[in-house]
Amino acid sequence: MSPALQFDAARLAATARALRVRIIRMIANAGSGHPGGSLSAIDVITYLYFHRMRTRPAEPGWKDRDRFVLSKGHCAPALYAALACAGYFPDATLDTLREIGSPLQGHPDMRKTPGVDMTTGSLGQGFACAAGIALGGKLQGRDFRTYAMLGDGECQEGVVWEAAMAAAHYRLDNLIAIVDNNGCQTDGYTRDILAIEPICEKWRAFGWQVSRINGHDFGAIHKAVERAQVRDGRPHAIIADTVKGKGLRAMENNPKWHGLPPTAEEAELFAAELAGELR
Repeated sequence: MSPALQFDAARLAATARALRVRIIRMIANAGSGHPGGSLSAIDVITYLYFHRMRTRPAEPGWKDRDRFVLSKGHCAPALYAALACAGYFPDATLDTLREIGSPLQGHPDMRKTPGVDMTTGSLGQGFACAAGIALGGKLQGRDFRTYAMLGDGECQEGVVWEAAMAAAHYRLDNLIAIVDNNGCQTDGYTRDILAIEPICEKWRAFGWQVSRINGHDFGAIHKAVERAQVRDGRPHAIIADTVKGKGLRAMENNPKWHGLPPTAEEAELFAAELAGELR
């Protein structure tokens, strides 16, 4: 992001739609992956990488960059699509998703993939690492912020709440957690498996500032992340209400698409549907 870049919701929405097409095609090509949660998360990820975060794609290890941790690591296709579009690696690399030897494995790997700040996959642990990154930055006197994206099903994990408690204790006001609250997980609807509501009250009880937004509304995302820039000694949680499989009628709010790749034929139909929105 350029510090001078002005907020433009229409530009971000167009970028997100293009990334949705890339997500669908790369998962279909791999024959494996998690489309539903990747599509629910991509609007927030687009906002962070193409408006908010201080980054240098040509210098992925820049010490003062803002960090992003995809704690819901199974939705790596969303992160990979954004990284490629931002210039961390060539777009053609996306077609190697999940291949042996590819830098783009099924879950993000910080040792293999330029732009990945933390290896994640085991639910909850990425968020704990994000708290550690934020604590390290604070102890070193660095100005970067750490953004961590969790899934709503992931918030059923105990380690999430241990890390949330520690973040409040250490006054990590440089840490921003964003919950991709799409209501679905691999076995069905979150409310039926292990309800997490009242989710806002839970985060507040752990000492966090909390806001709740429509996670597909770029204006709402912008306002919430702007508020979270304030440093008053408390970490920030943004509950982003989203739709699993957002943008594709057959996928939306359907747990079936948590980890089911589309066929090549389905992918082209889905891409045409998204392209129709672009036109």
